Amino acid sequence: MKNAVLRATHYGIDIYKHVLRLFYPENYQWKADGSAVMVKNPYNENSPTLQIKIHPTVNSKIARHFDVAKPDFYGDCFDFAALYYKCGGDELLRKLNNELYLHIGDEYRDQEPVRFSFFRRPITSMQPYKNVTLKNVYEVIVGGYYKAITERLRAMTDKKQARDFKASHFDYCTFSGTFNSRRADALIQHSGLMCLDFDHIPDVEELKSRLLGDTMFETQLLFRSPSGDGLKWVISIDKCTLSHSEYFTAVANYIKFTYGVEVDRSGRDVCRACFLPYDPDVYINPNL
Repeated sequence: MKNAVLRATHYGIDIYKHVLRLFYPENYQWKADGSAVMVKNPYNENSPTLQIKIHPTVNSKIARHFDVAKPDFYGDCFDFAALYYKCGGDELLRKLNNELYLHIGDEYRDQEPVRFSFFRRPITSMQPYKNVTLKNVYEVIVGGYYKAITERLRAMTDKKQARDFKASHFDYCTFSGTFNSRRADALIQHSGLMCLDFDHIPDVEELKSRLLGDTMFETQLLFRSPSGDGLKWVISIDKCTLSHSEYFTAVANYIKFTYGVEVDRSGRDVCRACFLPYDPDVYINPNL
């Protein structure tokens, strides 16, 4: 459960944000990489000497803190939370799960996973290779299968060359459903998912952090685009109330109003293809 909590809280950064907000209602300016420098430390007389940063570990990453004026005050996000909640181990993890509304271990976790179509490259391949789940896609993205071609694409400076290379070398999927063929009229079943593309983002990590913290939509999968300067955000939608196109318009307007960012309008198409790159920091909903 500890790893699930880390995945659901941006490696523990959201745990620090939650605890610090309980002491100081004002919002800190967190950096795009998830760090915070010289913020108040409630455990050192509110001295603005606390530093928080994400550190790599053997298998993943974890947020840690250090007080520059109190060398013996250091640890990770769970140590910091334990000071406030005065508990540790499984009790602390359950407390964080409830307090931060992480929903880890909820009943729907055991339901049949949604499936959608996966296609082998090139983009002109219109027949699906098989149906897959979000976990399948996560494992492919975080693994090394697409690493070499992703690095080659990001090293290209000619836009047309890069566009042609991506179209011919990257596998792709249609997150919004299973298809007989990649055409809107060949939809077999909608998955209840929608993938939103954010292209040419000035600060990818900052937007990623904000999307993960969004309270309106639950992130199912979030990863960098093949080019490296964009994001692919997969969310759950309620197809009982609006059509796919109508729901896309509503979400795109919400994103524009809330974050001041334009969404690639091609996502309106239910059979929109999403290329799968390499991203070791891809986020997946821990409840899947």
